[in-house]
Amino acid sequence: MKDGTTGGLDRRHVLMGLAGGATLALAGPSLAQAAKESADLAKLVSEGKLPALAERLPANPLVMTPVDGIGKHGGTLRRGLRGSADHNGILRLVGHQGLVRWNPQFTEVGPNVAEKWTVNDNATEFVFTLRKGMKWSDGHPFTADDVVFAIEDCAKNTDLFKSVPSQLVINGKPATASKVDDVTVKITFESPYGTFLDQLATPLGQHPTLFAKHYCSQFHPKYNPKVADLVKAANLSDWPTLFRNKCGDIEIPQRWANPERPTLDAWVIEEPYTGGATRVTMKRNPYFWQVDPSGNQLPYIDRVNFNIYQDTEALMLDVVSGRIDLQDRHIDNIQNKPTLSQNIQKGGYRLFDLVNADSQMVQIYLNITHKDPKVRELFANKEFRQALSMGIDRREIIELVFLGQSQPWQFGPRPEHPWYHEKASRQFTEHDPAKANAALDKLGLTKKDGNGMRLRADGQKVFIAVDVITANPYQIDALELVKRHWAAIGIDMKVNVIERALYYTRGDNNDHDAAVWGGPGGLDPMLDPRDFFAQHPQGTRYAIPWANWYVSGGKSGQEPPDHQKKRMQLFAEASGTTDLKKRGALMKEIFDIAADQFEMIGLCLSVNADGVARNALKNVPKKVPNSWSFGSPGTAGTQLMYFG
Repeated sequence: MKDGTTGGLDRRHVLMGLAGGATLALAGPSLAQAAKESADLAKLVSEGKLPALAERLPANPLVMTPVDGIGKHGGTLRRGLRGSADHNGILRLVGHQGLVRWNPQFTEVGPNVAEKWTVNDNATEFVFTLRKGMKWSDGHPFTADDVVFAIEDCAKNTDLFKSVPSQLVINGKPATASKVDDVTVKITFESPYGTFLDQLATPLGQHPTLFAKHYCSQFHPKYNPKVADLVKAANLSDWPTLFRNKCGDIEIPQRWANPERPTLDAWVIEEPYTGGATRVTMKRNPYFWQVDPSGNQLPYIDRVNFNIYQDTEALMLDVVSGRIDLQDRHIDNIQNKPTLSQNIQKGGYRLFDLVNADSQMVQIYLNITHKDPKVRELFANKEFRQALSMGIDRREIIELVFLGQSQPWQFGPRPEHPWYHEKASRQFTEHDPAKANAALDKLGLTKKDGNGMRLRADGQKVFIAVDVITANPYQIDALELVKRHWAAIGIDMKVNVIERALYYTRGDNNDHDAAVWGGPGGLDPMLDPRDFFAQHPQGTRYAIPWANWYVSGGKSGQEPPDHQKKRMQLFAEASGTTDLKKRGALMKEIFDIAADQFEMIGLCLSVNADGVARNALKNVPKKVPNSWSFGSPGTAGTQLMYFG
């Protein structure tokens, strides 16, 4: 049995260059008594509208140590969202309050909602000790009952979730959560799960702490036999829709649309994120369970205002004009570096480094499971994909779009990672139109129309519409060059620029020819393996039906080929083992197979970008991991930021 208030079995994500960032430590029981609060909450206490702070904090609050020093309460933080489906922009700032959390350097898992835990020797049993006296944002106690409810009644409910969230599954078998006492919960697995703590520390690991039983159970038929009446009154079709509207989920807009929903977050919704909204506002959680080393209750900042922008140009204009206090999302691309640097004095801000944990800037996913059988046959031919890859002039794209600051790249762990894989990363990256044309001719695509575009055997033009979201202008620019490169080898392509919501809908319905996203897994391959096999039902865009099969345990989607199943099995073994050498060997097998199958086409290695912080905003780390698995910038300590 291993005891711990820190965890993580291998944090060699090569982020050792990160400097600064809030640290965390365990508090002593006296801190709850000595804690201090903001003036607005103190006023509510004096008016009898709120319990005293010592009654609102747990006996052992989590102590967060700031970058610059002790801050002060007050102020409103301004930040931007993009369009109607940027809910993760809220999550990324507010942070994700799971049982455990990453340290700000993204190297180790530490305590969070759970103050400590034990793990048995084969990593099948995890016993978490929660914080005694901890409360939800509405003042109701947070206990082991909430964790058991969230896992057993929600995450494992097949009406509510098509499949159990993958972070709670190993070898196809879901976790079992059981209450030991009010502050102790046991989570067990049938197979070893060596990376479970790592997965819990990511945004997608929040489910055990997401649903307040005292509130959400009223929308669950197990606890409310009259839930159908609530469904009817809300004019909805079923109870799962009602549940999600009221209690949300990790990655849906409804999470931020109900001000009544109890949370464990530092700020709670005031003006909700709903259709047609032009802004979202949040106010401090009076029951937030973290303090600074002097005993001041966090967060320091009173409110957060998210203005909603319809395009990145308008957002950038407000950033450089000093009307945004903290922004990284949607401006974190290399093309913005010159503009951001030139306007530092005018905007009254400073830049901080965003250390890119991704592998790829522009990953092109041809839909291998396309609904049209003729298109599917062509896209599923790896020689076709290899020809397209050789037809791309990556050097030109890197010079024109990425200011010369990258290198040709396909996928896989970054060069500085110990699992770097030469073939996966470098093959077919040289621009060789002669070889590309020869390969396409060999496939029988020799006939062309009057514009020189190749025709299939049935006389239809070879045409690829590549979906890309409006929020990523550098990807749009890169694709415009790819379009020209592919036209030179007889392949007609459309750059299909669409809003994020439609992008996801087309992917969910398997309606896309191809789609583009940034390729993850550069520094965190175990945490986001979607490009290594069909693992993510929204992210593995070359074969979303295969990913649906994987996450549902074969109950939905399309059964993938054996080479995919082999990788799924290998990843389960790699996730289960605590032997780091064995884990690396298993992952190499996955990379070997993925490299051989060549399921997607990459352009260039991801590069670092800049975030912007107003000069008046303090406790902003100089470097922040720019990673979904980390959850930047929230995990870097937004609750510690203050105006001074």
